[in-house]
Amino acid sequence: MAKGDPKKPKSKMSAYAFFVQTCREERKKKNPEVPVNFAEFSKKCSERWKTMPGKEKSKFDEMAKADKVRYDWEMQDYGPAKRGKKKKHPNAPKRPLSGLFLFCSEFRPKIKSTNPGISIGDVAKKLGEMWNNLNDSEKQPYITKAAKLKEKYEKDVADCKSKGKFDGAKGPAKLAQKKFCKEEESNECKMSVTRESQQIYTCFF
Repeated sequence: MAKGDPKKPKSKMSAYAFFVQTCREERKKKNPEVPVNFAEFSKKCSERWKTMPGKEKSKFDEMAKADKVRYDWEMQDYGPAKRGKKKKHPNAPKRPLSGLFLFCSEFRPKIKSTNPGISIGDVAKKLGEMWNNLNDSEKQPYITKAAKLKEKYEKDVADCKSKGKFDGAKGPAKLAQKKFCKEEESNECKMSVTRESQQIYTCFF
């Protein structure tokens, strides 16, 4: 069985996964010599999670959100060469950043400069924690800027469907243009779904 890419970032963890990890560490400290019955352990974790108050669960939710920021940043820097990867059209509009990523772009250099040698994952976790600690009014400037960038992006994509970006395209090139526009529409839908899962504010795009 082929091994996965060892350089690929570690998958993001869910709130429940962080909870189970915490339970495992607690049990190991209390009973280091006692072997674990995984079926029983998993059942107890599940039961405890179901009855846990939302306030207590929230700390694990925050851990998961911060870890997602870490994962997204690491995946941006990862970019492995994929077999058959489609080349981006040279006239393709640049996808907009979310409010979260605009915030990260602003503060990432500051964190790295004040913490020499800090890992990408730790930078992302720190950024996630900082974002979580902002109130709605503090997040609003980034959200507003992201909305304007999104509006411009959608306009640019619309231009590609008409004539602005691909005037003179014929034959295969014309087909490539149509394919590109369809892919942009599809990608925009996927981005919207991703935004919903990434956003920590009330509404990492």
